[in-house]
Amino acid sequence: MSPISSPENLPQWAIDLQSPPKPRPKPSNIPDPPGFSAAPTSKRSLSAKHPSRKAPSVDETDMLKIKKSWEVALAPAKALPMNAIMMYMSGNSLQIFSIMMVFMLFKNPIQGILQTNQVFTKYESPRTKDKMWLVKSVYVLMNLVALGLGIWKVNGMGLLPKERQDQTG
Repeated sequence: MSPISSPENLPQWAIDLQSPPKPRPKPSNIPDPPGFSAAPTSKRSLSAKHPSRKAPSVDETDMLKIKKSWEVALAPAKALPMNAIMMYMSGNSLQIFSIMMVFMLFKNPIQGILQTNQVFTKYESPRTKDKMWLVKSVYVLMNLVALGLGIWKVNGMGLLPKERQDQTG
């Protein structure tokens, strides 16, 4: 068997892919669209028109890390209105849908609280470490509010023992 990589054994489509397409003549009655330049551009001419951006300083990088960490910390709060509406709309009866919703409402905040340090490790640096405690505490607080929403729902479903009769068998 001969090797496939030799040019005479290549299929026509592979030969077509390796050779550049032939230029087509431009009809003279159709004008170029605005902003189009028929002159071939090279990487050198593009880099001359657009100077390269300077690298961000350490302060700018740390500021971006803090900003992004605040976005992550406030993400549970952004999900609270949606969760509250879903809990209200699912009703107070014991059905599989409402039970699954309550399970997810408890699981996600507990999981978030347990993984707080892992969530923020990519945003921590020696210079931002002292500012991260506030971000982490807000993240934990927002997850605790989500847990409170779950407790409210369980109470509405009648599953939370409140009366003395609920605790006796």
